[in-house]
Formats: sequence, C-alpha cells, structure tokens
Amino acid sequence: MTDTLVNFIRINEDETALAGNIASLSYDIDITGFSVNSGNPKAPMFRLHAKSPRGRNIEIGGIWKRINQEGKPYYTLAVNTGYAKLNANLGRYPGQDDPSLMAVIAWD
Repeated sequence: MTDTLVNFIRINEDETALAGNIASLSYDIDITGFSVNSGNPKAPMFRLHAKSPRGRNIEIGGIWKRINQEGKPYYTLAVNTGYAKLNANLGRYPGQDDPSLMAVIAWD
C-alpha cells in the first residue's frame, strides 16, 4: 500500500526506526530513519537517510519530537535533499485510519 503514497512517514511501534517518502516535482526520495540516543535535549529523535544516485546511504535531515501548548506531542521534520530544503510538521495522513502513518505537511 505504501508504494502508492507520497509525502509520508511511518514510525514503527517501538519508535526505533521509520520509513517514508518525500516528493515534489523536483525530487522523489524514499527515506529511512533510526532513533538517536542522545543526552542533548535539542538532538533529533531520528536521523533521516536516503540513497545517493550511486546507492550510498546519505544523511539528509532529522525528525524532532516536540510538545505543543496543550502538552501533546507532535513531530517536526527538517530535510536538505541537495535540491531543496524542506521543513514540515507530521500529521494525520488524509483518508487513512492507521495512526502510525503520518503526512509530511510542509510549512515553508
């Protein structure tokens, strides 16, 4: 099913890894991520990776877990694809009931 989805992140149940896709007219990148173990409160929760044209694993950004004014968690994403920079929030994917499937909602 995820073969037909674009601009999504799916974090596994124990929050140790993720997979997804970010796409625009200029790029279409499958991404993976693994949790970061850091004592730094400003460190990302996940580091994001994608494959280079030659198949190398390249770090392209991160995902941070934040707390909103109501005390509820949410996620933000920052990616540098080499073509463009993307900042986004993650939110419910439209038309899907799977809570682990989140839409990439660009904000710049």
